[in-house]
Amino acid sequence: MAKFRWHSPLAQVIAVGFICFCCPGMFNALNSLGGGGQLDSKVGQNANVALYTCFAVFGLLSGAIHNKLGPKWTIFIGCCTYVLYAGSLLCYNHTQNGAFTIAAGGILGVGAGMLWTAQGAMMMAYPREENKGKYIGYFWAIFNMGAVLGSVIAFAINFNVTEQKSLGDATYAVFIALMGCGALIALSLASPFKVTHSNGDHILIQKFPTWTGEIKAIFKLFLDWHMLVLIPMFLSSNWFYSYQFSTVNGHYFSIRTQSLNNIFYWASQIVGSYSFARVLDYQGVNRRTRALWGLGIITVAFVSTWIGGIFFQMTYTINDPKPNHDFKEGSSYIGPLFLYIFYGLNDAAWQTYIYWLMGTLSNNATVLSRYAGFYKCIQSSGAAISWRINAVGTAYMTELIICFALLVASIPGALFLALRIEDHTMETVGYDVNTSEDVETKVPEGRKAVDPTL
Repeated sequence: MAKFRWHSPLAQVIAVGFICFCCPGMFNALNSLGGGGQLDSKVGQNANVALYTCFAVFGLLSGAIHNKLGPKWTIFIGCCTYVLYAGSLLCYNHTQNGAFTIAAGGILGVGAGMLWTAQGAMMMAYPREENKGKYIGYFWAIFNMGAVLGSVIAFAINFNVTEQKSLGDATYAVFIALMGCGALIALSLASPFKVTHSNGDHILIQKFPTWTGEIKAIFKLFLDWHMLVLIPMFLSSNWFYSYQFSTVNGHYFSIRTQSLNNIFYWASQIVGSYSFARVLDYQGVNRRTRALWGLGIITVAFVSTWIGGIFFQMTYTINDPKPNHDFKEGSSYIGPLFLYIFYGLNDAAWQTYIYWLMGTLSNNATVLSRYAGFYKCIQSSGAAISWRINAVGTAYMTELIICFALLVASIPGALFLALRIEDHTMETVGYDVNTSEDVETKVPEGRKAVDPTL
């Protein structure tokens, strides 16, 4: 049996999985209740607009912050903003101070950009090429266990609540405590310079240049065709949350049933991501074939699911009173529940595929932190727009059609990149932790090395 090493890539990815279990996982449990669990969902919706607007800006810049501060402090700062946001919702229960909640949402956007950029870099750069899908699956499973636990807590506390009302103080207090645990775990993360594989190999890192050089490298991503063709996929990857959480779960179901639905939604993400990751890591065929298989699977899955969603959405409109459907209704509840489960499965597979695709472009933690930041920038821009569309009272069917159209528009770019994926990633510049000098990275014979920052 292999000896456990805290400085191993797997241990560090699992650690960041538990951090996200405590912070983003709990946030997802709150957010998927619609309006952060508040009866007046407008405050939560507007807080999400502020959150994702700031997330978009700082997601882009967080690659530079991570490359300077390292994952420990970048993630710790990010965790603290989740605690503040959950506290603002507790405060709103007593003061009805929407401005504080919206401001806390904006601050969370800054912190979330930092946390997710650092997490993305670790998840994509730490594993070896043949294990990238597996590491993504491990992370996604642990992270979404947090949302499952948060939903179980909300369901248990609100089990006897059938009418529409805000979450109680006890629920928010539990979420705040768990988010605080995530911040403490962040302080235990190892420096990437000390992370080694079982044979002693270090992960690939570039020396931090200057702030000017780092910012230039980030903005060069807007000229990188690998990133440009994935922009529709990035944009669509969180766009549907406002529709699924507010329009479907928040409007259609009772508060306790929303929590029950979310247990299944986030649990399905655990199954979906881990299973799909195994397909992407299958070594019986080359990496390009796996990329095409993966794209085919998620295309068939989302088209089937969202067509089903169209038929469901035809049963109610924004002008109808809240139906407040409950899980105790029996057979009439099963159909909408399974649709919601498949929404979760699709989300997990979609984002797993995005991370895996980016992971095929580089093994360098510094470069991948920029890719992760760029991804989160575009993703959060889409989420900010979609939450605003939801907040202004857009027709529900219109919301659905926009989500569906964006998903369809993502396929050509993803296909263009998938057809050009090589079996092994080409790099040029790494960082030797022993000599503190830039070094050439070995590439397969006959292959041309390219600068991944360009």
